[in-house]
Formats: sequence, structure tokens, C-alpha cells
Amino acid sequence: MYTMIAILLLLLTACSQSPRNPRQANELPVIYPDYVGVAIPAGIAPLNFNMADPRADRVDVMVRGSKGGELHVNGAFADFDIDDWHELTRQNVDGTLTFTVCARTDGQWVQYRDFTVIVSPYALDDYGLTYRRIPPGYEVGGNIGIYQRDIHTFDETPIVQESAVPGRCFNCHTPNRTDPRWLTMQIRGEGGGTMVQTDGVQRWLNTKTDSTKAAGSYAYWHPSGHYCAYAVNTVHQAFFTGAKSNLEVYHRFGDIAVLDVRSNELLLSPLLQTADLEIFPAFSHDGKMLYYSTSKPCDVPAEYERVKCSLVSLPFDAATGTFGSTADTLLNGPQTDKSYTLARPSYDGRWLMYCVSSRSNFPVAQRDADLWLMDLRTHETRPLTEVNSDHTESFHNWASSSHWFVFSSKREDGAYTKLYLACVDDSGRVSKPFLLPQRHPRQYYAQLFDAYNVPDFTKTPVHLDVREMQRQVVSEERIQVKIR
Repeated sequence: MYTMIAILLLLLTACSQSPRNPRQANELPVIYPDYVGVAIPAGIAPLNFNMADPRADRVDVMVRGSKGGELHVNGAFADFDIDDWHELTRQNVDGTLTFTVCARTDGQWVQYRDFTVIVSPYALDDYGLTYRRIPPGYEVGGNIGIYQRDIHTFDETPIVQESAVPGRCFNCHTPNRTDPRWLTMQIRGEGGGTMVQTDGVQRWLNTKTDSTKAAGSYAYWHPSGHYCAYAVNTVHQAFFTGAKSNLEVYHRFGDIAVLDVRSNELLLSPLLQTADLEIFPAFSHDGKMLYYSTSKPCDVPAEYERVKCSLVSLPFDAATGTFGSTADTLLNGPQTDKSYTLARPSYDGRWLMYCVSSRSNFPVAQRDADLWLMDLRTHETRPLTEVNSDHTESFHNWASSSHWFVFSSKREDGAYTKLYLACVDDSGRVSKPFLLPQRHPRQYYAQLFDAYNVPDFTKTPVHLDVREMQRQVVSEERIQVKIR
């Protein structure tokens, strides 16, 4: 008797957890993150989501592929099995996934209009992303960390954390075109230095010389792996009250130097060490050109609104390690009353992505910073309206295929940068971006008090000997670079 009652209760409970005769709604479901209509690569981590309305205590989701296969989940949020999700996405490359969503609120089930997700024909086979996570308090502390994330699963592991080198600020972790065997990283302040890892071998350098004003930062590798370009500057911050912006980041000087990592020599050019502020170097896909931003000096922070960066290019000869004699201005900041920064060429040589803001050479601190795209075949350029928002879009980098890119955005709350991915097709059309997937998305992002900083793709996991790094940083052993 009691067994039968228990079975009946169990059946009744199971039935109440599944939608039966739900009310039909003529609107799309409002979900978090917003994955409606995005394009994804096959094999990406599952697009788990919550209903945006926190009163919804259960969700039932059916996913059907246009080329076959289906998935069904039912729970407090949409939580897809990784292997099943991977199989479904790979089965539907260049097709679509149709989502049927039912949600229960106050005991009532509602079925929403179906929405689709495009499974892109462009693969994203890189292992994952690297990024710094930092509390947006603008100070060292709180265990700043550089992390890597497998984008095909939810696995995140630290590469190095502040606890390994207490009280020191580190960033500018830069692989060579997504290959982390060639990696550079800088530690600022006391015991500072520049790590250069070539073919997996770690060395620590002092990149400041009598001929340069500071150590290197904001790095970018030459495709050969023989050179790495660095900006030479110091970073300052000004805080405001009663203003539209609470923070301005600025540089009092800025030069660019190129390090020959084979000989530990700096290559200098009078065009890169001027009274103007040169910053954010990036080599072209073939290594024959060095892109960078430059602005006229002014009295910062008092005249911070006058900082207008132009985007220029300078020829570079890798065989001789020499620069051209003339820099070409691609986009003129003072003439257009804009600031152009963070040029990032796609690795296939087709596109140049960069930031545009009303001022500043530090776009992550500018609310109006947007991403723009230039076709390097025609030099036609346009704003990426498909990905820009009313808040900051800033640091961006390309996947090795040159069809996917990652960027940081403050679109959710205006304060915390989060990571979004989007796709560029062969004609330059850009897909709707999607937030980096997490296993428990609402819980994860609600409890995360770190901002994502300087994201980049890596083909394979980063292997860094943290003990050796700690030993050399603490001992302050440094190889002194020389000027060629």
C-alpha cells in the first residue's frame, strides 16, 4: 500500500516537472546569456542558459538539428551534456539548431516561440583562450591571475597567479599568433622584468636601457618568432567624481622598440622614438609592416580630452632587422576628431580590426569605444555595428583561422569586461556575438567579481614553469638587453 502511494507521488512529481499543455506565447524566450540567433563553431562548449526571469524555477528545452539529431534537457536551467552537444553541433555544421523552450513560473508552464542558432561552416579548432582576471579596483591585490580556458569544455586553469609573485602586477601575456610556445609577459614595479619564452624555454630580461625610457609592454610577435615589438611607456590613472567617466588612463610618454629574441638586442628607429606618443605595435600577417598608434603630446591628465591617436604603418625588413624611412598614416585621429588604437591584423592578411573612441590611447576606459574593421585589400573601413553596444568594446584578438575573434565588452553593467566571440565570413559579414559559455551561467557571472582583461586565443594549452618564474622574479636575475 505504502509502496503504491510512493510510486504515485513520484509519478505526480515527475509529471509536474515536465510541461503538459503549456500556454503558447507568441514571443521569443528571454534567456541569459542571450544566445538567440547567434552563430557558433562546432565543438564549442554547450550554450547552457537560464531564463532571464529569476521567478522561472524550471526549464524544458528541446534542440533539433536541421541536418539531424536532437537533445532534450529539463532542469533548473538548460544544462547540456558536453559530448552530446559536441556531436549535435558537428552533425549540423553549416546548418542550424532549433530550440524549443518551455519555462515554469509560479507553477504555470509557458512554451515560447522557437529560436535558432547557426552552426558556422568556419571551424574554431584552437584549444582555448588566455586572459587576465582582475578585480576592477585598479590596484594590485586580490590575487590577480592569468588564466586559460578550454573553449570546448568549461575547464579553466590558472597559468600564474599573484600568490606566486606577491605584490606584483603582471599582464601583457602574448603568444605568437596563438602559438604559446612563443610567449612574452611583463611584471611591472619592484623586481619587474620581461619574460620571453621561445620554443618553450623561459628567459627573464631587463628591457630598459640607457637609450629607452622604460621597460617594454603591450607586446606583439613577428610571425617568424625572431622578433617581438613592445611599447615603452608608463601607465597612469586619474579618477573623477561627478563626471560622466570615473576613470581616465593615460601615458606621459610612449615609444616602440623591437626585440631580437635571438640576440637580446633592441632595434630602434627615430620614427618610433619621437616626441609623440607611440603605442600598441602589431606586425602585419607577413611581418613586412609594423602597425601602431601615435598621438601628439599634451598635458595629461589635465588635457586628457585632447589625446587623439592616429593609426600608422611602418615597413620592417626581418632579414636585416631594419625599418623603413617613412611612416604611412592610415587613419588620422586629429583630422577626424577620433582616436584609433589596438590595431590587430587577421593572420590571413585580409582584415584589420581596431578600436575607435572619441579620445584616449587606452580604449578599455572609454565608454564610447567601439570596434571597427578595415578591408586591407581596399582599405574600406566600417564600424562593427553587429557587435558594438552602448558600452565599451575594447581589447580584441583573432583565432588562428582568422574567421573568429574574441573581444571584451562592458555591455552588461558598464563596469565589468566580459568576453564575447563572433565570426567574420569571407565577405566581411559579422555574426551576432555570444558571451563565453559557462556551465552555470547566471550563478557564475553573478558571483564573479573579476573583470576579463587582454584575451587571446591559443592553439594549444600554455605550459609555463611557474616555479622557475617565481625563482627568477624573486632573485631578480635578468638578462640585460643591448641596443643594436
